[in-house]
Amino acid sequence: MTIDTITAVVLAGSRPGADPLAQAAGVPLKALVPIAGRPMIDHVARVLTGHPRIGRVVLMAQQPEALAATAQTQWLSQHPDIVFHASGAGISQSLLDWAEASPQALPALVTTADNVLLDNRMIDAFLAGVGEADIAAAMVERAVLRAAYPHSRRTWLKFRGGAWSGANLFWLGGPNAKRALQKWREIEQDRKKGWKIVRAFGPTLLLGAALRLVSVHQAIARAGRALGVNARIVPMPMAEACIDADKPEDVVLIERIIAHRPGVGA
Repeated sequence: MTIDTITAVVLAGSRPGADPLAQAAGVPLKALVPIAGRPMIDHVARVLTGHPRIGRVVLMAQQPEALAATAQTQWLSQHPDIVFHASGAGISQSLLDWAEASPQALPALVTTADNVLLDNRMIDAFLAGVGEADIAAAMVERAVLRAAYPHSRRTWLKFRGGAWSGANLFWLGGPNAKRALQKWREIEQDRKKGWKIVRAFGPTLLLGAALRLVSVHQAIARAGRALGVNARIVPMPMAEACIDADKPEDVVLIERIIAHRPGVGA
């Protein structure tokens, strides 16, 4: 890594239980499910290793060596800028363990193995929007998605002024980001998560979001203050940023989008 580059972390682990997409494809991990003829992780890793702002790529999974166990992903274990990290119990704990073990870990961009449509435009737009934030998350407003893909189904968070869907791009800006990860780890580990979230962020904020009295930007800023960090949402201008490979219908749409990208099949 050079002084001008950052680390990218790819969350490629498995949730408890069998993954339907992996089962249908006959592969052991969701990250190895083929899309447009290539495993998910191959799409994401190639974009990240080819981006000029990314100096190191960390592939994080329960058994990371399995990610490179196929003919199409073998290159992952041979690439000089890719490292593997075994994840633990929960995303926040895994990121904390990695950040604590790596003195130059942060700042870092975090994404997921099923973010198959990730491209340089998305990375550039996100990095341009994080500013001085300790933590940031990319999101797409519903009108942006519906203008391009009106039949795509997403999960929407409704706030004053619009509904938003996550885009699987996150920013950990420095040491203060660990504070947010530590708080989220407490929430993940708490059996009564609902009350834990109320205690962490405050009933006023949650009620304001539920009644759509606050915008998404106000909500994340207030949540950040509750955690003692500078937090922000980065609105993404491209609809594809919130289309990840979570359901069979997502895979169909993603393959259609990839097929129409410039240079594909040329």
